[in-house]
Amino acid sequence: MPKDGYYTSGEFAGMANVSVRTIRFYDKKNILKPSRVSESGIRYYTDSDFARLQQILLLKYLGFSLDDIREMTINDMDWHYMLNSLKLQQKLIQDKIEQLQLMEHAVQDTAAALENEHEIDWSQMLELIRLTGMEKSLKSQYQNASNISARIRLHSLYSQNPQGWFPWVMEQCGLHDGMKVLELGSGNGNLWTENRDRIPEDIEIVISDISEGMLRDARREIGGDDGRFRFEIVDAHKIPFPEDSFDLVIANHMLFYCDDISQVCREVRRVLRESGVFVCSTYSSRHMKEISELVQGFDSRVTLSADKLYEKFGLENGRTYLEPYFREVEMRLYEDRLLVDRPEPLVEYVLSCHGNQNQYLLERFKDFRNYVEQKTSRVFSITKEAGVFVGIV
Repeated sequence: MPKDGYYTSGEFAGMANVSVRTIRFYDKKNILKPSRVSESGIRYYTDSDFARLQQILLLKYLGFSLDDIREMTINDMDWHYMLNSLKLQQKLIQDKIEQLQLMEHAVQDTAAALENEHEIDWSQMLELIRLTGMEKSLKSQYQNASNISARIRLHSLYSQNPQGWFPWVMEQCGLHDGMKVLELGSGNGNLWTENRDRIPEDIEIVISDISEGMLRDARREIGGDDGRFRFEIVDAHKIPFPEDSFDLVIANHMLFYCDDISQVCREVRRVLRESGVFVCSTYSSRHMKEISELVQGFDSRVTLSADKLYEKFGLENGRTYLEPYFREVEMRLYEDRLLVDRPEPLVEYVLSCHGNQNQYLLERFKDFRNYVEQKTSRVFSITKEAGVFVGIV
């Protein structure tokens, strides 16, 4: 007989108000496995399984496929992970509400025009099609935000430098009253939310990203009513501002994602004023190397990144990209390392990477977690070798 706190498939399904068939289907698809299976084959679930079921049902309701869900949820009840997951789900719901409100207004406007003019306004019809197509971008945005959050969390929990990465980067920027600032690839705006007290009152800051979803997150986190900030969708290869527009341009861990780094540098140089400053961050080939070694020790087939981003723009080669466009280029290193003593944040980080890890690790998640737990039992040390280049016009 099972211990107290275990539920049969029927009891579990009844409490969750879903069918037993649904629970069995999720089991078959390796999305929600039972916590225990008896010798006779009876499946039992626990209270912790409700947390995973909650994620599955919400993501399914929001339009994610079962394949998406399988890669976006893991069977772990660490409260930090659950809190992080709930916050990301809240953001996705807010985005969904915003999308539906925009669609409602677009439908009303299209219907009103048709009723009054007795002909179709094709520009409004195209807007409706665009809004309907936002579904895919919302899914991608959720996954990107989840991955970024997992990586930031590992650093915030275990970095040994008490200053923190974002305050240190802000220190390199030298903000002062009267400046005009452009951040390229701002993501969710962490650079600014973690440095609110250090931002001058008399300053103009353009927060930009190529992703509409990321920009929406940044506006929400920073606050759209703060008059110091503007939010613009910007492709760094073609910055939509005239020459001599800014005193400072920031690109935090962003240049190595660009197709043509030299073109981005030309554009940054063009929009900077005389004596303007470009602060761009990156890392070296040794950065976080122990994590790759850890995963390779568990399964040699796993590659955490298909692209070696430091080879595109890293501490070793970044100067060669910048020197043709800036009269002075200085490299500044951020001294730090990670000392990890718990498996959950490290596992979450690994699953957030851009490689093939989910293909091999999700099937053996419990084994992998136990493996990481052994590695962190005596504190797992991770090299950090990151910094910024400061280019002066």
